[in-house]
Amino acid sequence: MATAQVPTKSAFPFLDLKAQFSSIREEVTESVTRVLESQHFILGPEVSAFENEVGRFLDSKFSIGCASGSDALLLGLMALGIAPGDEVITTPFTFVASAGSIARIGAVPVFVDIDPNIYNLDPNQLEDAVTAKTKAIMPVHLFGLPAEMDPIMEVANRRKIPVIEDAAQAIGSEYRNRKVGTIGVIGCFSFFPSKNLGGAGDGGLITTNDPVIAAHIRLLRVHGARNKYEYEALGINSRLDAMQAAILRVKMRYLESWTNDRRRNAGRYRSLVADHGLEDRIRLPREPEHCRHVFNQFTVQVEARDHLRQHLQENGIPSEIYYPYPLHLQRAFKNLGYKPGSMPHSEKVSAQVLSLPIFSEMTAGQQEMVISAVASFFAKN
Repeated sequence: MATAQVPTKSAFPFLDLKAQFSSIREEVTESVTRVLESQHFILGPEVSAFENEVGRFLDSKFSIGCASGSDALLLGLMALGIAPGDEVITTPFTFVASAGSIARIGAVPVFVDIDPNIYNLDPNQLEDAVTAKTKAIMPVHLFGLPAEMDPIMEVANRRKIPVIEDAAQAIGSEYRNRKVGTIGVIGCFSFFPSKNLGGAGDGGLITTNDPVIAAHIRLLRVHGARNKYEYEALGINSRLDAMQAAILRVKMRYLESWTNDRRRNAGRYRSLVADHGLEDRIRLPREPEHCRHVFNQFTVQVEARDHLRQHLQENGIPSEIYYPYPLHLQRAFKNLGYKPGSMPHSEKVSAQVLSLPIFSEMTAGQQEMVISAVASFFAKN
């Protein structure tokens, strides 16, 4: 009888959160103790302080903490009055929360294929997707690289359609010297632990420069009640915990340093790929001159992706696939009627993308191990 193959233990984690925590242990412990001693766990001064600090970093007039990045998208749509039957344009190559938030309120996700060079919504296909029912456009800044916002905003402004930026993976990234999340009407961020700015659990943020929208979101995140038991609107329960805010305040101090470390690691990967003569074997992520990539993921394209990933696993090298199936072909969106071949670029990259570890604490030796293992695969194949 055949025995099951035991996966090789990874030489290091895909994302080493323990290493990050060890460098800020005392500050995080102090912040958590401060919240516990205050016994103020819901909203309050910690959340307000974090909202002000992150708002200054992003250069956003209003920043509103909420329970998750998914809720940030949902609250953004609700604040714009998106209703059942309305259409919202987005990309099929993203995490499910992007289109899922649209469908959750009864609106219709309308998918536009990606530019395969940057993995983001292709603005050249945007105009053709706009109809009389289009009530919002939701570009995603995937993997930490900004979408091409100028042409997206040109269509949106000309057609008077608000833009909600899904910046869940892209805090600190810039498009023409502007932080993402502040270019459209609303920006949405996630503080899931794997993000560049990650909490000790779920958390999210909505940004806007519109005072009316900001006030409405603050109302919606607390069940639509400005005063206790007096409900002005139908909202939801989506508040950023004080504990998460306190931890995020500590991590905010290091975000730029960690981002620079990720960018250094991306440059090191490029050099190692060149040193090993792999430029024609794997397609490296792009960074247009007018963009600042923050590398939440370092995602390459390889035709023999699944075989390479198996080889890496056998050699103790961690990797991940973001994302193996585009949303337009997922069962959850079957009712939209998309068929294989309708989004060719998204379908192709879903079969070829592979994300290599790029956390800020990663060493040069670990990166050499990754690329050496990649090189050994191609030497055999």
